[in-house]
Amino acid sequence: MYSNHYIQQSFQVSYAYRVFFTSHLFDPANTCLKDYLQEQASGHYRKRLLVVADEGVWQHHPYLQEQVSAYLQAIKEVELAAVMVIPGGEAAKNDEALFFRLADAIDQHAIDRHSFVIGIGGGSVLDLVGFAAAVSHRGVRHIRIPTTVLSQNDSGVGVKNGINFHGKKNFLGAFAPPAAVFNDAHFLTTLDARDWRSGMVEAVKVALIKDAAFFEWMEEHAAALTARNMEAMEELVHRCAALHMAHIGGAGDPFESGSSRPLDFGHWSAHKLEQLTDFSLRHGEAVSIGIALDSVYSSLLGWLDQAAADRILHLLQQLELPLYHPLLDMQEPGVSPLVKGLEEFREHLGGRLTICLLKAIGQGAEVNNMDTALLQKAGERLKELSYAY
Repeated sequence: MYSNHYIQQSFQVSYAYRVFFTSHLFDPANTCLKDYLQEQASGHYRKRLLVVADEGVWQHHPYLQEQVSAYLQAIKEVELAAVMVIPGGEAAKNDEALFFRLADAIDQHAIDRHSFVIGIGGGSVLDLVGFAAAVSHRGVRHIRIPTTVLSQNDSGVGVKNGINFHGKKNFLGAFAPPAAVFNDAHFLTTLDARDWRSGMVEAVKVALIKDAAFFEWMEEHAAALTARNMEAMEELVHRCAALHMAHIGGAGDPFESGSSRPLDFGHWSAHKLEQLTDFSLRHGEAVSIGIALDSVYSSLLGWLDQAAADRILHLLQQLELPLYHPLLDMQEPGVSPLVKGLEEFREHLGGRLTICLLKAIGQGAEVNNMDTALLQKAGERLKELSYAY
């Protein structure tokens, strides 16, 4: 007879981190980061800091490297080990050698699990830096300083890190909450037009699935946002970040153990579009097309009324975001490189396909399959609109 038995252990881990909103973070008169690092200081030894910065940020703020070093060196409770400057953009997430360079730097500069890796840059750099920190010593604490609209209102305030692998978006990665996030509005003033616009789409997304009033606010302020009004942009970033943070803490699945990912509305096709265009589409541009596609699909499904779908498409166009790409075209239902994104998305979820669609503006709902014939019709509708405007 077999004697079968087991021992079971269950435990919970508590995470807490803050997202700070400020401007000119490294000005000596701004004590926001200094106060935080002093709060984290240990009386036994000086915690070490490794700064990893996006070279694009350095180019647009030529004084910054000297200012960062001076600011951190003036904090007696910590020790600045080094400042690394690395290429930014999606290419950073496609470069495996760069990932290992960061791991080597963490080793060489003796960054232990009580020290900090500080990432300064757009979402791609923060994803890469966060992943390197997450797997070094089984987890080095990292601080994020996002410098784009997209990273300040979405990716930079979340718990996900990762790099691309085998052409698949975020195939390698880890859930590792940051120790803290510092959103510096001044960094947004030097963004080019594409990065300014494309970052706003994550605010459209989260409003569509969670907050109709926020969507209406964006409709009212679309002209100001497009014209680079900083007061409007700061409010958009704050409200969007707050909604993302509330979801992370309130949805009961911060590490996405299940198959439900409502915050990925519009993303199943966006991730595939990025890959198929060799990342010539910005992430936000691809998500805009994905939102347009899934909004029209929701209306064809009979869930979303036509007036609401039209409002969504109109807002995206007011924000000067794209609605269509030729890769949406299908010669026949289901025959399209883009449709392969559905299977890849299911794999990424770890099981059952779960796609977020819209019942109404501010109300998301989930389906577990997609009708490729309706997808074809949705793509054709967006193609017509793109020629009409």
